[in-house]
Amino acid sequence: MKSSSAATGSAGAGTGRTPADLLGRLRTRTGADPVTHVERVPARAGEPAPWPDWAPEELRAAFARRGVVAPWRHQAEAATLAYDGQHVVVATGTASGKSLAYQLPALATLLADPRATVLYLAPTKALAADQLRAVAALELEGVRPACYDGDTPRAEREWIRRHSRFVLTNPDMLHHGILPGHAQWSGFLRRLTYVVIDECHTYRGVFGSHVAHVLRRLRRQCARFRSTPVFVLASATSGDPATAAGRLTGLPVAAVTEDTSPRGGVTFALWEPPLLPPDSAADQQADLTQVRRSALRETADLLADTVAEGVRTLAFVRSRRGAEVVAANARRSLDEAVPGLGDRVAAYRAGYLREERRELERALLHGDLLGLASTNALELGVDLIGLDAVLICGYPGTRASLWQQAGRAGRSGQEALAVLVARDDPLDTYLVHHPEALFGRPVEATVLDPANPYVLAPQLACAAVEAPLTPADLALFGDGAKEAVDQLVAAGALRQRPTGWYWRHRERPQVDLRGEGGAPVCVVEAATGRLLGTVDGGSSHFLLHPGAVYLHQGVSYVVDSLDLADGCALVHPEEPDWSTHARDVTSLSVVSVRSYVDAGPVGLFLGEVDVTSQVVSYQRRRIATGEVIDTRPLDLPARELRTVAVWFTLSPQSLTTAGVQPADVPGALHAAEHAAIGLLPLTATCDRWDIGGLSTAVHPDTEAPTVFVYDGHPGGAGFAERAYGTAAAWLRATRDAIAECGCEAGCPSCVQSPKCGNGNNPLSKPDAVRVLDAVLANLPDAVPAPRSSGSPDGRPSNGLSGGSDGGLSGGPANGSGGGSGGGSDGGSDGGSARTVGTGSGADLVLGGGKQA
Repeated sequence: MKSSSAATGSAGAGTGRTPADLLGRLRTRTGADPVTHVERVPARAGEPAPWPDWAPEELRAAFARRGVVAPWRHQAEAATLAYDGQHVVVATGTASGKSLAYQLPALATLLADPRATVLYLAPTKALAADQLRAVAALELEGVRPACYDGDTPRAEREWIRRHSRFVLTNPDMLHHGILPGHAQWSGFLRRLTYVVIDECHTYRGVFGSHVAHVLRRLRRQCARFRSTPVFVLASATSGDPATAAGRLTGLPVAAVTEDTSPRGGVTFALWEPPLLPPDSAADQQADLTQVRRSALRETADLLADTVAEGVRTLAFVRSRRGAEVVAANARRSLDEAVPGLGDRVAAYRAGYLREERRELERALLHGDLLGLASTNALELGVDLIGLDAVLICGYPGTRASLWQQAGRAGRSGQEALAVLVARDDPLDTYLVHHPEALFGRPVEATVLDPANPYVLAPQLACAAVEAPLTPADLALFGDGAKEAVDQLVAAGALRQRPTGWYWRHRERPQVDLRGEGGAPVCVVEAATGRLLGTVDGGSSHFLLHPGAVYLHQGVSYVVDSLDLADGCALVHPEEPDWSTHARDVTSLSVVSVRSYVDAGPVGLFLGEVDVTSQVVSYQRRRIATGEVIDTRPLDLPARELRTVAVWFTLSPQSLTTAGVQPADVPGALHAAEHAAIGLLPLTATCDRWDIGGLSTAVHPDTEAPTVFVYDGHPGGAGFAERAYGTAAAWLRATRDAIAECGCEAGCPSCVQSPKCGNGNNPLSKPDAVRVLDAVLANLPDAVPAPRSSGSPDGRPSNGLSGGSDGGLSGGPANGSGGGSGGGSDGGSDGGSARTVGTGSGADLVLGGGKQA
C-alpha cells in the first residue's frame, strides 16, 4: 500500500551513484548541456502520531505486519474526522500514505460491524487493482475485498454483489453497472458506511462534472435505502481542495492538507533537447528555422541510458503512440549495446487487454522490467516499489500532474531523480527557461462545472431511469436541474406525473462519462481474428482511419478498414518506413455571448460557439526525416460540438497603429493563437489537448480580426471561463514567451503548433508580439466575473467587436481564404496523439479525458 512501500534502492541502484551523479552522466551524452535548471527538493523528516483509540488491535497488528508501526499525523487526523462522521479530503503529496487515511476508518468499521460495507472508487483500473492487493494483504477476516469493473468475469459478479464488503470499482462501472442495477445491490447499498474517492483531483472538466452527478445519484439511491455513507476523498496537493471536493460530492467537506510524512530528496532537472544540426533540420523543414531534437527520441535515449546503468526508470509519455515509440526506440538501443537487454523495457497504456496490463504491472513490481514507457495510466497512486528515476516527456499539463509523476520514484524515503524533457512547444520552452513557474508555486485548483447543461440533462435522465425524479431530487442535483428537467419533458424524454418525472423510453440513455465520443472501437488482426486492443470512439477517426499506422507493444500494423457502425477496425502487420497523420477541417460560429469586456479598440468575450469538424485526409511522412510523402483523401463523417469559448477582437485601426500591415494580419493572429493555446495551461487546469482555437482576419460573426480559444468538450469544461477571468496574465505570459524565444521567424518553441490546421502557415512572430501588445495595452488587469451581455438575443449592446457592431450575424468561419483567413488548432486529451491539420485551417478537439 502507499503508506508502507519499501524502495529497493536509490537512483543508480547497484552503481553507487547518487541522483546528482546519474544526472551528471546523462548530461555528458550530448555536446551542449541540455539542462537549463536543477532544483533540489530537500528531504523531510516525518511526524508520527499514536494510533487512534478507536482503531482495533487486530487492525493495528495487520498494518504492523505490512511495516506500518504508526500513522503519520495527517493520516491520523483525516482518519479520525472520517470515523467521527465528517466528510473529509486528504490532499497531500505523492507517497504520503493517503491510503491509510481512508483504510483505517473503513476497515475499523468493517471489523466492528459485520454488516457494514465500503465502496472504493478509482479513476483507473490499475489503481483499483493496486488497492485490492494492499487491502487483501492485510488478511482481515470477513472483509472480502474484490474488484468489480469491466474486466471482472461475469461468474464472479454475483458473488461480489452478495458477499464482498469492500468493493473496489471506478466511476464508469458505478454509472453503467451498479446504479442501473441498484435493486441487485440493495443489500450492499443499505449497509454502505464509507465511500472512498481516490485521486479525486483527476475528476476535472467534463469528466469531473459527470462524476459529480454520478455521486449524487449514488447518494440518492443510498437515501432510498436509508443509508448515509461518509465520503473520504484522497487528492494530490491542489488549490482549495475542500471546495473542489465539495463541488464533486455536493457535501460539506473538511480538508487535511499538511503533509507530515517523510520524504526523500529529489533532484529535479529541466532538460531541453539540443538543436538538430542545420543539415538535418533542413532535411525536415527546409523552409523553417532550425528545430530541436524530438522529445520522444530524447526520452527514449535517456530511458535506454538509465536502464543500461541498472536504474529502474519510469518514463511518462503524453500519448499512446508516443509510449510505444519511446519503448521501441529504447529497446532497439539497448539490444544494439547488449543483446537481450531490450527485453527489460516495455510500454504500458490504455487499450491493452486486461491480461497484458496485469502482467506488465507484475513484471515492474517484481523487477523483471527495469524500464517502462507509460501514459498517465501509472501517474496515480499505484505502488511502484523501488523506482529510482522518472522521465517526464513533455509538461503533463498541470503542476499537480507533474509532481504526481515525479513522485513515482523514491517512494520510501530514498533519493530520486526526476527529469522533465521539454517538447518543442511554447509552454514547455517557457517552463524550462522560467523554473519559477514550476517550483515554489502552489498547484492548480481542480476545475469542474456540475451545472453544465450538456452534463446535467443526461445525468438527470439516467437518474430518472433508476427511480422517478421528485422535486426533492432537483435540489440534490443543484443549479439548473429544474430547467434541464423541463427541457427533457419538452423533448419527450420525461413524462411529468403527480408523483414525479418518469423516463418514457425502454432503452437507457447512452451517457459517456469521459467524453470519448462514443463506444470503443476494437482493433482486430484481419488474418487471425485476434483482438489486439481498443481505441476510444473519439480518437478512432484519427488513429484508426483506413491506411493509419497502429502500434501495439512495439509491433506495427496498418489499418485495412474502419467500420464505425460495428466499432471494429481490421489491421494487418506491416513495418512501413512512414508514419500517418490525420488532417481535418473545422468551422466555428458564435451562438451567444455570455459576458464581455469593452476595452476600446479591443473586445474580450466569453460565450457559446458551434464547432464542426471532419477528418478529410491523412499525410504519410518518412519516419527518418519527417518528409511528407503524399496526402491521401478520407471519407469519414463530420462531428459537431457546442462548447464555450473565449475570444478577443481588435479594430483594424488598432492593428495598423501597432505596426501590423493588413497583409500580415492573418499570420499575426494565427501565431498569437498558437502561443495562446500553448500557454493557457499556466492559468487553467488543462493542457493544450483539452482546447482548440481559430483565428481569422475577419470573422463573419464579429466582423473584426478575431482569435478564438475554445474548450474541446460539449458544453465546455470550465477552461474558457478560467481564461476569460485571467486573460491579462494569460496573454502577458503568451506575449513574453514569443518575445523571449531566440528564433528569428518563429519555431515550435513559440508560435508553431504540432496540431496546426494550416501547416503552420501563415505565421508572423514579430507581428504576433505587436498584436498582443495592443491587446494588453487596452485590456484591464482584472476582468470582472462573467456577466450578461445586456442584450436579449445575446449580442453585445455597444459594438464591442473592435470597431464593428458586434452583431452575431451567423454563418461558419473556416479560417481559410488565404489572406483573410488565419488558422485554427485543436487536439485531444487523455493520451491519444493527434497530428492534425488542413489546408483550410481548422482542427478540433472532440473528446475528453480517457481512462488510462
